[in-house]
Amino acid sequence: MNLFSDTAAWLAEHFASGELWLRIGEHMFYTVISVVIAAAIAIPIGYYIGHTGRGREIAVGISGAARALPSFGLILLLISLVGVVQRPIAAFAAFVILAIPSILAGAYAGIQAIDRTTIDSARAIGMTEWQILWKVEAPLGLHLLLGGLRSGTLQVVATVTLSAFINLGGLGYDILQGLPLRRDEQILGAALVVIALALLLDAIFGAVTHIVDRAIPDGTPSRARLKLRTPPVRWGAVVETPTSR
Repeated sequence: MNLFSDTAAWLAEHFASGELWLRIGEHMFYTVISVVIAAAIAIPIGYYIGHTGRGREIAVGISGAARALPSFGLILLLISLVGVVQRPIAAFAAFVILAIPSILAGAYAGIQAIDRTTIDSARAIGMTEWQILWKVEAPLGLHLLLGGLRSGTLQVVATVTLSAFINLGGLGYDILQGLPLRRDEQILGAALVVIALALLLDAIFGAVTHIVDRAIPDGTPSRARLKLRTPPVRWGAVVETPTSR
C-alpha cells in the first residue's frame, strides 16, 4: 500500500473505534474555552478603545508584540512559571494570550471603521454613549469583530496541537506518538484532521460573517466604509486596523 491508502485505512479505523472523536473533542474543548476567555477579555477593551479613542497606540503595540510570541516557547515559559502540576492552566493561558490580539484588533477596528456621521446622527437624536455603543457601533462593527474571532480561533486551533507535547491530548497526540514510531500514515492522518477542523471552523465563521454583512442595510454609510476597508478574511489572515479614526 502507498502512504495515502495507509492513511485512509488509519483514519477509518480510528474514527470507527472512537479514538479520533475523543481527540477532536479534546481539541475543541481547549479551543472553545480559550477563545471564549480571550473574547471576554478583548472585546470590552476593544469596544472601549474604539468608542473613546483612548489607548489605541498601547493596544496596537501589545497586539503586535503578542503576535510575535512563539507558541511553544510561550507554553513552556508559562509551565515553568506556574509549575508542571498546573500544565492545563499554563496551556489555557498561552492559548488565550495568542487569541487576544486578533479579537482585540477586530473589536476596536470594527467600531473605528464606522462612518462618523452615523455616530453624530445617533448623538443628535439624543442617544446616550452607552446606547450608541450597543445599538449603533456594536452591530455595525460586528463584521470586523467576527473577522478577529475567526483569526483568533484558527490561531488557537493550530496551537492546541502543541498541547500534546505537555501530555494534554488533542489531535497533536497522534502526531507526537507517530514521530518516534515512524508511522507516517498516523502523522499524516492526524494532521489532515487538524486541517479539516480548521477549515470547518473557517467556513462556519465565513457563513456567519456573510449573514451579518447581508443584514446591514445597503443604504447604511458604514456598510460602504466596511466593504472598502476590509478585504475578505483568509485562513490565518490578520485583521487589518485602520490608521485613523
